[in-house]
Amino acid sequence: MRQTLSAQSGLAATPNRRRFLFGLGLSSAMFTVPGAFAEELVLTPAQTEGPFYPDKLPLDTDNDLLVINNSITPAVGEITYLSGRILDARGEPVRNTVVEIWQTDSNGAYIHSQSGNRENRDANFQGFGRFLTGSSGEYLFRTIKPVLYPGRTRHVHYSVQAPGRPKLTTQCYVEGEPQNEADGVLRGIQDPRARASVIVPFAPLEGSKIGELNARFDVVLGFTPEE
Repeated sequence: MRQTLSAQSGLAATPNRRRFLFGLGLSSAMFTVPGAFAEELVLTPAQTEGPFYPDKLPLDTDNDLLVINNSITPAVGEITYLSGRILDARGEPVRNTVVEIWQTDSNGAYIHSQSGNRENRDANFQGFGRFLTGSSGEYLFRTIKPVLYPGRTRHVHYSVQAPGRPKLTTQCYVEGEPQNEADGVLRGIQDPRARASVIVPFAPLEGSKIGELNARFDVVLGFTPEE
């Protein structure tokens, strides 16, 4: 059975990936103290699910969207390690949270029967992934940098379901993308700080020799442990 990428598994297929996972652990240190920097946190705004949440889930729903099951042919696109933490309103990690992402392939097609350009869909791109957080609240996906398609800027859809809490649906955007200013969904976030909180850098992964990217998107939910 193919291994999946996981912050818990310590998958070590390449030195670059090992370095990435090590860095992932270091970056979480700022939140090891309960409530650290909570006054600086901005609640992640809810956004539309959109019409293209998969109407039929793929056979493979793990957190590596580039390879389906045991296929040896990867998806086309800029390889991106997309990670972050699920936090409550005090900045404390939320465990056992189901994080789902979905996005178009490199041709702008979703895994949905009504998606535009579906006749050109990359059959090697999973298009949807799922991750269950542990005690650190961390999640990790290997995917591609989102692409532009008619009417939308680059984005990744998120669904975040914490135990016993309402589901949060939101989107993650690419910092520096010129189309951000014209995107109606992104501009619909009225609070400038909330809007900025969903726009993150997709930066070169240090040490990567094949142009991989690294993006970190922390999701802050609107509740505290006492609620």
